[in-house]
Amino acid sequence: MSLFTHMSFVLFLLLCLNGFIQGLVLGVYEKQPDNEGIRLTEAAAAFDSSISGKLSEMLTISGPLLKKGKSRTFYGLHQDFPSVVVVGLGKSSTGVCGKENWDNCKESIRAAVSVGCRQLQDLEVAHVEVDPCGDGQSAAEGAVLGLFEYDEFKTKKKVRVTTQPYGSVDSAAWQKGVLYGDGQNLARRLMEAPANHITPTAFANTIEQKLSPFAHKVAVHKRPQCWIESEQMGAFLSVSKGSEEPPVFLELHYKGSLDSAQPPLVLVGKGITFDSGGISLKPSSGMDAMRADMGGAATVCSALVTAAALKLPINIIGLAPLCENMPSGKANKPGDVVRAKNGKTIQVDNTDAEGRLILADALCYAHSFKPRAIINAATLTGAVDVALGSAAAGVFTNSDWLWERLQKASIVTGDRVWRMPLFQHYTKQITENALADLNNVGKYSRSGGACTAAAFLREFVTADHWAHLDIAGVMTNKDEIPYLRKGMSGRPTRTLVEFIAAINYKLKHI
Repeated sequence: MSLFTHMSFVLFLLLCLNGFIQGLVLGVYEKQPDNEGIRLTEAAAAFDSSISGKLSEMLTISGPLLKKGKSRTFYGLHQDFPSVVVVGLGKSSTGVCGKENWDNCKESIRAAVSVGCRQLQDLEVAHVEVDPCGDGQSAAEGAVLGLFEYDEFKTKKKVRVTTQPYGSVDSAAWQKGVLYGDGQNLARRLMEAPANHITPTAFANTIEQKLSPFAHKVAVHKRPQCWIESEQMGAFLSVSKGSEEPPVFLELHYKGSLDSAQPPLVLVGKGITFDSGGISLKPSSGMDAMRADMGGAATVCSALVTAAALKLPINIIGLAPLCENMPSGKANKPGDVVRAKNGKTIQVDNTDAEGRLILADALCYAHSFKPRAIINAATLTGAVDVALGSAAAGVFTNSDWLWERLQKASIVTGDRVWRMPLFQHYTKQITENALADLNNVGKYSRSGGACTAAAFLREFVTADHWAHLDIAGVMTNKDEIPYLRKGMSGRPTRTLVEFIAAINYKLKHI
């Protein structure tokens, strides 16, 4: 450590001891071949000018110019900011990349800002001002998502950091980014929580509480088992009966449109709050992660909460069949036949393919609202993880219109989707069955599992615009997404929100 850096760090400590615990994150672009100097963002350049070029000087003498995603921390440059983290944004001219199917600039900002905020959090800086880096929404998303860590059951917790934009910024864009990030973090919190704390009842209560500020536009119905029975949801009940926890069918109505007669967008999410596999028991290794098997419900409910916070002018209905999948004397047995809400019978050859059973009844019920479109999300198959990994959620749809808009939304958010086939080839594998109309697994069980699962769901869909998002591959984050810490990802909440925000009132023109 140089003498200057040492003295600056000592000054930082003295300022912190006197209560000035505030930090600043600033951006710098990669050096261009035709430019010898350092290229700072607008906010960083203004800060540099306010301290007579000291920031540029320190960047020059402290090492090589910062590459994308790298950072450098300086202390004592400014009396209001004892610590300043400069983050590399990469090239300034990048935008949407056709090969990657995302916006490189937005992703670079999210990643860089998250790095800077985390470094200041590690220094126990409680308030951080953030350079919007030319895109306030992406910067806010990077800050909010990057600082999230699930530590509710730990005695020692990280410092809670508040953030705000630094310099001139579009405050509406920043606030939009905060709400997008908060929405995904709500899904992460639900997915991360232990199954004994997020039961079906607790999940429904949590969402109800999150929607309470918008009660004038939202109705919450927590349907009990007797209602589920009255709706003849035999497939859903066949899964829930193995657990001591009572099932809940969560039904949310957001009335954002001034036109109350506007047909709604219906979002359906798989809500298995713990999946043991049932009688077809999963291996014990990694089973704890199955607390997040309600990721579909978590993402669609969080998207609806975010839509309400954004006051989007669209009518949305959210449906989440919530239950556990447990082995017991009452549980489904391999070979059992159950009847779904639409009257179709299902042979249950694998009790660990339960998500499609509860979604079948929810999809049937979704049609009662005469929706313009239905989107369901589910951590449905390990097969989609094998096919796509964590790069993108798999989308199976009967609607080019839905696919195009989901893809556009994912390019904006960086939380990508990829279209998968819905061939009749897969339908035959679940309809050619000895005991019932359908089988809950394909007859070639190791082949095309994500596709046969989607084909099964299509048997309960008559709507012209339906999309199934298999999100099992994106359920967790190891180190793939730099602005998300390791753990449950909450994906693709922001893509759903962006999709809704982009279509809002235009939905009536489908």
